[in-house]
Amino acid sequence: MPIKSQAQRRKFAELLVAGKISPEVYERWNRGAGSKELPERVKPKAKTKGPRKTTKTKPKRKTTARSKTTKKRSARTR
Repeated sequence: MPIKSQAQRRKFAELLVAGKISPEVYERWNRGAGSKELPERVKPKAKTKGPRKTTKTKPKRKTTARSKTTKKRSARTR
């Protein structure tokens, strides 16, 4: 699999200097990219959105001032 960006090329060179990969592995990955100009970073693919699902929901019941006052009256009579 070839290197796809300049950032990957730098990372592999860093691993080569640190001794974590062999020169053969670095050359194999670097050779796959060739001498073409690479972007600085590869952006991840955008997620595709599926078709929108519409669901019918019932509107929430709102409390009114009258229902609040009945609660207050019942609390006073206790």
